[in-house]
Amino acid sequence: MKKPLLILFAIFFIQTITAQKESVIISVKNNAAAPIINRNIYGHFAEHLGRCIYGGFFVGDTSKIPNTNGVRNDIIKALKDLKIPNLRWPGGCFADTYHWKDGIGPKEQRPTIVNQWWGGVTEDNSFGTHDFLNMCELLGAEPYLSGNVGSGTVQELADWVQYTNFGGKSPMSDLRKKNGRTEPWKVKYWGIGNEAWGCGGNMTADYYANEYRKFATFMADWNNTGGITRIASGSNSSDYNWTEVLMKNIPLNMLGGVGVHHYAVIDWAKKGADIDFTEKEYFQTMQSALKMEELVTKHAAIMDKYDPEKKVAMIVDEWGGWYEVQKGTNPGFLYQQNTMRDAVLAGATLNIFNNHADRVRMANLAQCVNVLQAVILTDKAKMITTPTYHVMKMYSVHQDAKLLPIDFKSPSYNFNGETIPAVSASVSKDQNGLVHISLVNVDAVNKNKIEIDVKDLGVKNFTGTIITASKLQDYNSFENPNKIIPVAFKGFETKKGKLEITIPPFSVLVLEGK
Repeated sequence: MKKPLLILFAIFFIQTITAQKESVIISVKNNAAAPIINRNIYGHFAEHLGRCIYGGFFVGDTSKIPNTNGVRNDIIKALKDLKIPNLRWPGGCFADTYHWKDGIGPKEQRPTIVNQWWGGVTEDNSFGTHDFLNMCELLGAEPYLSGNVGSGTVQELADWVQYTNFGGKSPMSDLRKKNGRTEPWKVKYWGIGNEAWGCGGNMTADYYANEYRKFATFMADWNNTGGITRIASGSNSSDYNWTEVLMKNIPLNMLGGVGVHHYAVIDWAKKGADIDFTEKEYFQTMQSALKMEELVTKHAAIMDKYDPEKKVAMIVDEWGGWYEVQKGTNPGFLYQQNTMRDAVLAGATLNIFNNHADRVRMANLAQCVNVLQAVILTDKAKMITTPTYHVMKMYSVHQDAKLLPIDFKSPSYNFNGETIPAVSASVSKDQNGLVHISLVNVDAVNKNKIEIDVKDLGVKNFTGTIITASKLQDYNSFENPNKIIPVAFKGFETKKGKLEITIPPFSVLVLEGK
């Protein structure tokens, strides 16, 4: 071979080697002190918004759509299959306009309400406290009630607690029995207002802290004998001062949780399309979504200062992707399609929550049916599950499992000179000794190679399930409901106690070892 050809071959070989990505090395620690991943991290949110309740969950008991007391049977089954641990209701912004006594008693006698926040529609209050709490029993899910602080009274919220929880004789328990429910539901989780900094009253942090103390006082006795968890309306994304003021000014024995709300949004004035988005818009959405790591870390650091024993939970009770509504739909109904972008967003966010399980002990995806990053979409009698649904079902193996802390340096996903981490991961071990590894490749273009040392985990045989698609913009439609579903994954092998994985672009993967 002539010398110039040898030189060219050498250059080509060096370039080829250089171009190959190095494997991401993930070390897993079998740490006895690591926390349990609270199943409530996998919670959901149902607001009186658009077609979430009416035309979503609730079709009425005269509907031809199979139902139980007006709630769709197909939705009940789908959510039970998802192992839904809790459901937040009735809002959201709607909560601070909702008066619960309007939604009990004979349906034909209930007053109407105008939903001023979402489309100005008139609702007939046919779906109320009994309907929601009985539905939660069907689901096997803990109800999380969001109380009205903005336009309600202390007495009103205290009465609601007594109505739902008191087993003895009282005006409220007598009223509950009159309305057909003898035994109390024993609701544990109570939000004291919602977004008090905004639609919940445009309050300052100091003012809300005092309001919280007042409302919380009358919801329980001195020792909180009923064991309810009172949750403060939390910050708007990176408003760290809000968390600081609440943690400093509210006695810890009155505080079960502090909320945090964060949506993955490109620009509130121009949120981008739900389906016809570009790689630039995908990158920007994921930039916003991955900011959750910073938010949880910094809010947790503030909470640690006042609560070093971590008795107060961080409750991320609104999260998800928010885009412009589907073309041709009511702007006030927030209906959007759910693509592979949402699957990646969900997987990466849940990994963040898992890895911060010492402080994050509940979260609620917004929202459950037909609104924002929904897991279920309906069209009259038709119902489909979304890519986000499938990710949450795949990840349900982490519920109540022990976190196995990990350490690794992610490669970068580069776009137009900006970078975000390309690989997201979390690992847990359940009570049966099964190890589950969740991996997300955020990169829209490049596959990533991952290497995990599994020698010390006590497992040898692995199986895998992946969700991916040919395009980021792909989604499940009513015409093609199974376009994106989990499938078996074979792109890995075990060598000398190390798991070697090649994960395709924009994919979510769960491996099980036993």
